[in-house]
Amino acid sequence: MVERIDSPANKKVKLAASLHSRKHRDKEGLFIAEGIRLVEMVAASGWAVRYGFYTPELLAQARGKELCAKLAEQGVTLYEVPAPVYQKASATDTPQGILVVAEQKKSRLAELAAAENPIYVVLDGVQDPGNAGTIIRTADAVGANGVILLKGSVDVFSDKTVRSTMGSLFHLPVCPDVSAEDLQAFLTSQNLTIYATALDASAKPHFEQDFRQGCAIVFGNEGNGVSAELLQAAVKTYIPMYGEAESLNVGVSAAVVLYEAVRQRKF
Repeated sequence: MVERIDSPANKKVKLAASLHSRKHRDKEGLFIAEGIRLVEMVAASGWAVRYGFYTPELLAQARGKELCAKLAEQGVTLYEVPAPVYQKASATDTPQGILVVAEQKKSRLAELAAAENPIYVVLDGVQDPGNAGTIIRTADAVGANGVILLKGSVDVFSDKTVRSTMGSLFHLPVCPDVSAEDLQAFLTSQNLTIYATALDASAKPHFEQDFRQGCAIVFGNEGNGVSAELLQAAVKTYIPMYGEAESLNVGVSAAVVLYEAVRQRKF
């Protein structure tokens, strides 16, 4: 039997709508994943899903019908809703007709699996959801062992960040809200080198660094860069530029440095 919700005042609709605010996401420990591809990745990842909404139009697509069937097989309760009700819960301008309310999964530093010569990606005060999502996606692409977001960085479970990760959020450990002190203690205990991107007289080009050993690479705030506290403990590196550009976007910088690390390790 199809379960329907027709009122935007329904408690489940109101809860989903509230999750567009960080305050409510933190309180409930939940977040929204929206769109066919993203929900497919949630379903494939094994992340816990509380419930979901879909519009009747979704079932006209074979892919949408298959996705609803898969979620139902996993025990997820899905509610068919009319477009106005869906819009209340949605955060996108052009919704694809399906979203789920999922449980946040936050890794802790102590839970990161031991690995030989790991590489961790650290975000220090990165504020833009698109940049954070791009870096998480890139970390996934290069096979990083985890992403660590220091306190003051963007909420990894915000709508825009989740969408920007393109599903990579569900593929690798992500540790949010970590203090700089806890990060340094963890890296010291693992005997890992800290690299930080910085324009500094002592910094060397990224292709002159040795990323083959276990390490963490820190990417800083879009305007202020890496914090002084971490810079003091880090090997400083930079990306040479030969044109007139003043700087690179932090997401681009992360991709350049991380793929240099891959080149050194794989080729």
